[in-house]
This record gives sequence, C-alpha cells and structure tokens, in this order.
Amino acid sequence: MSGRDSAEGIVGGHKPVMGPDVLRSRRPERKGERTGMGQADATGQKTGETLNDEDSGEASKCVVSRDHGQTSDMSGQERRSATEGLMERILARENMSDALKRVLANKGAGGVDGMTVDELKPHLMTHWPGIRKRLMSDTYQPAPVRTVEIPKPNGGVRQLGIPTVLDRLLQQAVLQVLTPIFDSGFSESSFGFRPGRSALQAVQKAKQHVAEGYGYVVDIDLENFFNTVNHDILMGMVRSKIADVRVVKLIRKYLTAGALVGGLTTPTEQGTPQGGPLSPLLSNILLDLLDKELEKRGLPFARYADDGNIYVKSQRAGERVMASISEFIEQRLKLKINWDKSAVDRPSKRKFLGFTIGVNGKTSPAKKSIATFRGKVRRITAPTKGLNIEQVFEKLNALLRGWLNYFRHCDTPSILKRLGEWVRHRVRMIQWRLWKRSRKRYEELIKLGVNEETARMTVGSAKGPYRIAQSPALHIGLNLKWFESYKMPDFVCNS
Repeated sequence: MSGRDSAEGIVGGHKPVMGPDVLRSRRPERKGERTGMGQADATGQKTGETLNDEDSGEASKCVVSRDHGQTSDMSGQERRSATEGLMERILARENMSDALKRVLANKGAGGVDGMTVDELKPHLMTHWPGIRKRLMSDTYQPAPVRTVEIPKPNGGVRQLGIPTVLDRLLQQAVLQVLTPIFDSGFSESSFGFRPGRSALQAVQKAKQHVAEGYGYVVDIDLENFFNTVNHDILMGMVRSKIADVRVVKLIRKYLTAGALVGGLTTPTEQGTPQGGPLSPLLSNILLDLLDKELEKRGLPFARYADDGNIYVKSQRAGERVMASISEFIEQRLKLKINWDKSAVDRPSKRKFLGFTIGVNGKTSPAKKSIATFRGKVRRITAPTKGLNIEQVFEKLNALLRGWLNYFRHCDTPSILKRLGEWVRHRVRMIQWRLWKRSRKRYEELIKLGVNEETARMTVGSAKGPYRIAQSPALHIGLNLKWFESYKMPDFVCNS
C-alpha cells in the first residue's frame, strides 16, 4: 500500500510520503455481472416498446429505450469503461479523508458494534490496511444495521437503519465518487438529496407549473418507499453505469447486510435502509426511471426524494395519468402505492413538502404544517415545563429559526403575521404565570413602563392567563422590543 493511501494519511497523521499512483483495476467482469437484465431494461420494459398516455386530452407516445431517456455524448459502453478502477478512486487518500471529515462532522449514534464516532480514527490507525485489502479483494462484509424507530409527525413510525461508523465512512466515500457519475443524468425536475438543490426549489417548480395553468395535481404516495425498493431493478441501474464489479458487489452487500432486531439479524431482501449515506442516492437512481417516464410522456412534475407531484389541466386528464403512472410504478418499479393518501385534486387541497399551492401559484404553509408547528410551541410554553423565561426563549427560538427559514418564502404574509401574534400571546401567558404573585407582577409591569393604574387594574383582575395576555398592560410591557431583546425571530414573509 502506498503512503498516499495509508491510515495516517486518511486520519490526518504525519504527512505521508507520496508513492506511485495506484494501478487501475484490470479485473475482468464475471459472467452475469455486465447487464443483469437480459434484453429487457432495469424495469423489465423491452427495448423499443411503445406506451400510450394522455395529457390534457391529447395522446402522446413514448418509446422506452435501454438508457431510460438519459442522453450523453458517450455511449453506454464508454460510460462504463470510464468507471473501471472505481474502487481505487473510492479508497484514494483524498477521497477517504474527505469522507472521514464528513462522518466526524455529522456525528450520530453508533451501530451494532457499539463503536462511536470518536473511536473511528484510532480504529482506522490500527485496522485500515486490512480493511482496504478486503475491499480491494472483494472480501469485505458490511455489518448489519441497527434499527431505530422514529415517530412521524402525523402518527406511525419511520424505521431507520443505522450502519456502523466504519460502514458510514465507506458509504460516504462511495457516495462522493458515485454522485458525479449519476447526478449529471438525473432529471431537472428532481430536487431531493442532490448537490445545489433543495426542497424549496422543488416547491418553486411546482408553483411554476400551477402558475402556467396546470390546475390539478396527481399526488401519488409511495407506501414505505425506502423499505420496499426492489434490489434487482436498482442494481440493474447501477450496473448500467458502473463497470468495476467490486463496487457493484459492495453496494449489493450493503443492501443485503441485514438488520439487527431484538438481538437477531434478519436478512434484507428489499429496501435501502434510511440512515446510511448511500440510501438517498440509491433512491434517486431508482426513481430516475419514473422521472424519465414522466418526461417522455410530456408530463410536468416536481419530485423531492419519494415525495412528488404530477401536474395536469383537468380532473379527467389527472385520472388517466393516475391510472397509467400507478401501473408503471407497481408493475415496472415493483413499488407499492398508498391509495388512501393518493388523489387527483386541486393543488390548494394537497400538501407538497409542507406547502399548499393556491390560485396563480401562490404558496402558503399547509394546514398540517401549521398544526404541527402550533403543537411544538404549545409544548415549549406549557406551564408544567418548569422553565424560566430565558430557557423558554432558548428552546422557542431554535424552533422558530428552523421553521421560519423554510416557510418565510411563502406568498401569504398574513398567515405568518397571525402565527407571530399567536406565538407572542403564548409567551405573554407563560411570563404572566412565571411572575406568580401579585406583588411581583405589579413590580415587573412598572419596570416595563406600564403606568401604575393600568398595572394595578391588571394585577387585580380575576381573568385567567389567556385573557390577561390580551390586556393592554402586557402588550405595553411585553412589546415587540421586549421580544427582540430575547432575540425572537421576526415573522416576516420573504416572498
């Protein structure tokens, strides 16, 4: 092993001596590793097969090609040839060093072996040569993931699969090399987990479609997507661009590593567990098949990971698209659709990435997003929390900064204004309760600039905290400047 790929070079020890470049792999492909799908493409669709669909009453034809609509100056074979020796690029010192920095910065819990992020560097100093040798010789075996259930905001749980910190490092290294290879071919209407793209850009794309006159949305909900990904279809897509068999087999090993549940390891025959760095890219690789199908049919859409909407101009066209695209998803991609959550409707009646899109493409926080936000504020400002006002603002400001950074880009400032008034009302209530005794309340109101008569009348009132929080005395004393002194973010819409 050359100095540039040594453990010291990766974990930031002494400056390594630069050795000769690692030779590119010349390992021949094994039988069955080259195409994997015979004469059919990765979805099972035969080359040249014609599909029919209608958009807004007009029929359009599309031909499913072997490269699934992806265009490039290079042929498929040339693209694959460019990825020979990919394992050497993944394990190169610079790439591994960048991956290590990312894993250490992300922190996170340990996997089934109990190793923490802080223990990763010392482990690599001792064991990296052997790990690298096993990866190069295709004998490395990933550990099973540790399963953790995370409650969903609207009920139910989301199952995460947490790899060991070593496997997170290796997955991150693979991700950094594979992303440029696959991302350049992804759809312009795909925004999830891609460099330089965000959920707000997906919302802007959806907003654009509605403003252009597409007044109906086909909202197809994929049921338990990350746990139902078909490995054979996904690996067919990976093999179509990756020539290095060692990398292809390593990805397959990560998909089938299994999960530790109740002390027992259960095999994983489908799905790409959330929690590992590779999972988002693999999901995009599979769903790119859907994106290309929509593009071939001329259907405008916006997608962020497994959350996507298709836009049409009439209810009837939406129902036709729902039927044909659902068949494609279930038959070609082998994914499940949650029919209880799927529908054809007006965009203003559906939620996309926390927003609803009204007439002329105006966006506003969805009702469910507002309800979830209000619930979090209520928990922070509950009288039973036992927090002082500084602690209340510390927790509240953290929530507000994240929520407002996302939703202040809406087109409905009146909604944010009302939410701001409601949050301030909740804080005035909790401050009134924290003062507790009448004498304390009177003294604090005077300090805050309330005149004696108004302070005396407010303290002597028999009204409860909810009504008192609406009183002139608390609006004078606990005014906007008072909230600014605790650095509470402004509820301002930056449309």
